[in-house]
Amino acid sequence: MSAEISKILSDTESSMTKALNHLEAELGKIRAGKAHPNMLDGIMADYYGNPTAINQIANISVLDARTLSVQPWEKNMLQPIERAIMMANIGINPQNDGNTIRLFLPPLTEERRKELVKRCNHEGEHAKVAIRNIRRDAIEHIKKLQKDGLSEDLCKDSEKDVQDTTDRYISLVEKHLTAKDKEIMSI
Repeated sequence: MSAEISKILSDTESSMTKALNHLEAELGKIRAGKAHPNMLDGIMADYYGNPTAINQIANISVLDARTLSVQPWEKNMLQPIERAIMMANIGINPQNDGNTIRLFLPPLTEERRKELVKRCNHEGEHAKVAIRNIRRDAIEHIKKLQKDGLSEDLCKDSEKDVQDTTDRYISLVEKHLTAKDKEIMSI
C-alpha cells in the first residue's frame, strides 16, 4: 500500500475519532436528571474584565444527585458567576448563600425528557454528517491518486477500507445515542 493511501486512511480515522469525541462532549453537556460538574462547561463569567470558564475560577462539586455546589476561589466572584449561570439559560436558578452558589436541579418532566432526546438525536445527526463528509473527502483524495497513476485495485480496496471505517464510526454514534436516550428516559 502506498504511503499516500496510508496517510489518507490514518487521517480519516483520526478525523472521525475527533467527530466522535465532539459528540461525546456535547452529549455530556445534556443534563439527564443527575447533577454533573460538566453541566457548567462552556459558561463564562466575567473575571476582572475577561470572560473565563466557571471551572477555572471556582470549585464545582456534586452535593447529591440533584444539587451542584459552586464555590468561587474569590468571594467577590459570587455575583459574576451567579449572573453568568442565569444568562446561560440552562433551566436552573442559582441560590447564593454568601459563600457558595447552589444549583438545585428540578426533576425532569416527560415533555422535557423528550426534548432532550430530540436534542441528543440532533447532535448525533451532526456527528454522522461530519463522519460522512470525512468519508467523502477521503474518497475524493483516493480518486485523485488513481487519476495520478495509482492502480485501480488498490484504490477500490482503499475506498472499501474508508467505507468500513465510516460504518464502524456511524455504529459508535448510534451506540452513544442509544445509551444517552436510555439514560434520559429512565426515571
